[in-house]
Amino acid sequence: MSLIPLTVRLEDLIANYDVFLIDQFGVLRDDIGPYPGAPPALAALKEAGKVVIILSNSGRSGDYNADRLVALGFARSSFDRFVTSGDVAYEILSQDLKLIRSQTRCLTISSGGDTNLADRLGLITVDDASDADVVVISGSEAELISLEEYRALLRPAAEKNAPCYCTNPDIHKLAGGTIAPGAGSLAKLYEELGGAVTWIGKPHKEIYHYARSTLGSIASDRIVCIGDSIEHDIAGATNASLPSALVETGILSGLSGSTIKALLDKFDVTPTYLLERFSLVDER
Repeated sequence: MSLIPLTVRLEDLIANYDVFLIDQFGVLRDDIGPYPGAPPALAALKEAGKVVIILSNSGRSGDYNADRLVALGFARSSFDRFVTSGDVAYEILSQDLKLIRSQTRCLTISSGGDTNLADRLGLITVDDASDADVVVISGSEAELISLEEYRALLRPAAEKNAPCYCTNPDIHKLAGGTIAPGAGSLAKLYEELGGAVTWIGKPHKEIYHYARSTLGSIASDRIVCIGDSIEHDIAGATNASLPSALVETGILSGLSGSTIKALLDKFDVTPTYLLERFSLVDER
């Protein structure tokens, strides 16, 4: 796209929008803690009377993520709700009666041994892909486990055509100050092995429909999406016909303007706005 996004301050967005759909990692925080100025900036949105939804490609529940955000120093009163791709996956898969009533065996690929979705659905957790009827990819530990190891782990399930649900489509993740392959990269491996993957989360529309279902009849031009991922946050907002602001932190941190433009061209999207970072001017 040839349009040039307008560079703005967060204060400008506060003046022009009523609802904020804000990414978590790369906008509010990294894998260690909050970005400078992010907690008071988030609080300022609520003080201005805005509806604030944290919209995250996390395979874990919104309640889990909300508690974690509060533990990092964000006030619980600074956001209305936390919506995750894990919540959306549960909403969708809990209606699949065959899946949840047939003693389905599930292999979960995650971080920290998380099996939240399988547990909520009542599936039987297995550790060996050859035993799995279904695979859930909700996280990645690719900073510790090589992609080749993941490939070998997933191969038996892919070869037996076990359906896979990727509940965190992020291709990259922040890990220890670096960028590592995310759950989406592992799901792409599964596809390379011949397995079928259902993708749930940004940039796919279901998570936006889910978030908007909590809002009532608010017009699209009163909602703005803020994120650091061109491939997920900006493409997702574009797919959902919503205005967007690209924050030059997170996975874009340190990249040149020409590199960012090349990424926008690659994914054929243009954010409505550019933000240097998610903070107020007087907090910088």
